[in-house]
Amino acid sequence: MTAIDATQAGAAPAAPRLTSLSHGGGCGCKIAPGVLSELLARNEAPLPAPAALLVGTETSDDAAVYQLNDEQAIIATTDFFMPIVDDPFDFGRIAATNALSDIYAMGGKPIFALAIVGMPINVLPRETIREILRGGESVCAEAGIPIAGGHSIDSVEPIYGLAALGVVHPKRLKRNADAQAGDVLVLGKPLGVGVMSAALKKHQLDDAGYRCMIDATTRLNRVGPALAALPGVHALTDVTGFGLLGHTLEMCRGANLAAYLRMSDVPLFDGVRELADKGCITGASGRNWASYGASVELGERLTARDRDLLCDPQTAGGLLVSCAPGAVDDVLAVFRADGFDAAAIIGAMRPGTPGVRVI
Repeated sequence: MTAIDATQAGAAPAAPRLTSLSHGGGCGCKIAPGVLSELLARNEAPLPAPAALLVGTETSDDAAVYQLNDEQAIIATTDFFMPIVDDPFDFGRIAATNALSDIYAMGGKPIFALAIVGMPINVLPRETIREILRGGESVCAEAGIPIAGGHSIDSVEPIYGLAALGVVHPKRLKRNADAQAGDVLVLGKPLGVGVMSAALKKHQLDDAGYRCMIDATTRLNRVGPALAALPGVHALTDVTGFGLLGHTLEMCRGANLAAYLRMSDVPLFDGVRELADKGCITGASGRNWASYGASVELGERLTARDRDLLCDPQTAGGLLVSCAPGAVDDVLAVFRADGFDAAAIIGAMRPGTPGVRVI
């Protein structure tokens, strides 16, 4: 019996693939950094920020931070996107993991979250939507926090994410702009989520690749507070939609330093380069390079494929740590203790015009 025959016979039509309902998925659907800069440009001087606002929009950091007293500062962030996978439970888990990462990237601990839900109510079955919400709830339960409310709308594309709040001691707060010359750069997760998501849409990602992708994108960056407690850790950020180059460049501009990366040291998920060679590249990778490529110098031995991987948009990507050389062993030990076995030294921060050089 064909699908049309089944429908005419009274059978319910099959639910559409989640990824078929969105023009982009995960952090790959973020607005390109160059376009975002234009949108946020101000024609008038902004109002002066209160002294208690420790982190605002100045350095494109991961979250806003407001000091309450000598012992506490509140961290506030929001993150949401369209489906990166078709399984609704996995989509909810990935979106929640990605949203909470911003809290951890500031060195803080999440305390509760609010759900952000936009769904095509007349297109998706109610059970599918419930599974998305259940996936987000499961990750928040793993993080030890409740989803205490939220907001929902009927939208054309499926959208899910969180507004998350966290706390941090003001002296443990880690910005993306406080790297120091001579620091070593350590990346907590391999690159390649964007490539794997593109392969999934093209039906070229095998079961092992899918499991790898889900494991990576649902692994909470809860090592953030432990890293922030190390005296030699100067700056933290997480690598998401702007790719490794974009988020490293933000770190450079905030600290007025240059970053030097070694491509051979940058960890990649197994099979990602081969998938990229087959054309599994997201459009966001090209948009990222168009936005910030003028501030990046690629060594003559690097290929266009290397560039694509360095610009690959990560969803729930790894933490990027800038630390004193003497703190590297401790940083790697913190990562390893929480299962981040692929954490690796990828480069260093040096004096120079803000930009990234990759050899």
